[in-house]
Amino acid sequence: MFKNVIAPVQAWLLSRGQCVGCGMPLTKGRVSPLSNGREKIACKCGRIFIHETKTNKYRRALFEEV
Repeated sequence: MFKNVIAPVQAWLLSRGQCVGCGMPLTKGRVSPLSNGREKIACKCGRIFIHETKTNKYRRALFEEV
């Protein structure tokens, strides 16, 4: 039940380009370019995100991408 409450809030924050942990804009994070038009963004709170530059969408990084 807890996940059903948190997941929509996290999706809303990611659609606005904000970290799901601290709310900081992801444009202020540390950016590392990846292949295939992607960027790896590390937030100040330690969470890692992937930015798809073609579609301009953010998502949490998978373990293989860290």
